[in-house]
Amino acid sequence: MTGKSGYVYIMTNKNNTVLYTGVTSDLQKRVWQHREELVEGFTKRYNVVKLVYYEVCPDMLSAIAREKQLKGGSHQKKVDLINGLNPEWRDLYEDL
Repeated sequence: MTGKSGYVYIMTNKNNTVLYTGVTSDLQKRVWQHREELVEGFTKRYNVVKLVYYEVCPDMLSAIAREKQLKGGSHQKKVDLINGLNPEWRDLYEDL
């Protein structure tokens, strides 16, 4: 599972009231799947379609470790990360 870079990302709904943290090796494809509501579960139920934060990790193992760290943190820590990178909470999908 080494060699391929990984991504940790945070998505939200249109009103910025729900946060979802995920990990993937193909960020553009994964966010597209969320936006098209192809992913069953939490993101589809809460209409989580807007990419507001992501980090590039050197490999999938470090991306998974970072995801666990973020998921273990508070909601406010995630909000602070987003505000530091993307204070307008604009959808970063178009920049990928």
